[in-house]
Amino acid sequence: MRVSVLLPAAGAGERIGRGPKAFLEVGGKTLLAWALEAFAWAEERVVALPPGRMVEGLPARVVPGGRTRQESVYHLLEAATGDVVLVHDVARPFVVQEAVRRLLAAVEQTGAATLVVPVPDTLVQEEEGRYGVVVPREHHRLVQTPQGFWRSLLWEAHQRARLENRVYTDDAQLVRAMGHPVALVEGDRRMFKVTYPEDLLLAEGVARLWRS
Repeated sequence: MRVSVLLPAAGAGERIGRGPKAFLEVGGKTLLAWALEAFAWAEERVVALPPGRMVEGLPARVVPGGRTRQESVYHLLEAATGDVVLVHDVARPFVVQEAVRRLLAAVEQTGAATLVVPVPDTLVQEEEGRYGVVVPREHHRLVQTPQGFWRSLLWEAHQRARLENRVYTDDAQLVRAMGHPVALVEGDRRMFKVTYPEDLLLAEGVARLWRS
């Protein structure tokens, strides 16, 4: 089973407000560098960068990113050659290899899987700025990456989404919309996403102690 790791890294990082998120540094390395090192074992790594942005000596194939994450992944899939693709957000710098192994085992059996973790806090519906209905958290999960797929399956899902002009926030939604089930695999809370400025402070602390 040949694995291609796809890294959509063309986002502007608007919520942090410090330029493209892939080039933010944590622990002396960019988020992109963390992701590439985490998947150094893969047969192929493909990165989508902002158009016109070049990085010297990058140990991966590079394709131009799109206007959306979904479009960037489409470009990555066009370039990928693996039987299985793992789509990973570079905003998750800490990759737990045991979780990735669980994911790959599920993909081999089912064709589509994503890492998830339980919702730890009370979950409520906001009602005009007030505490609304409590949503039972036992039936909800927080989705992580990487997400894994047979390449042919994800390619078909992207083709259909483009034909129908539909945009989704992750690749598991594209596959599910096509009617194919997506397995949920136990993730790891250390694989959190750097989204807001305060997340960088947390990431700096984890980087000092990190052993993947």
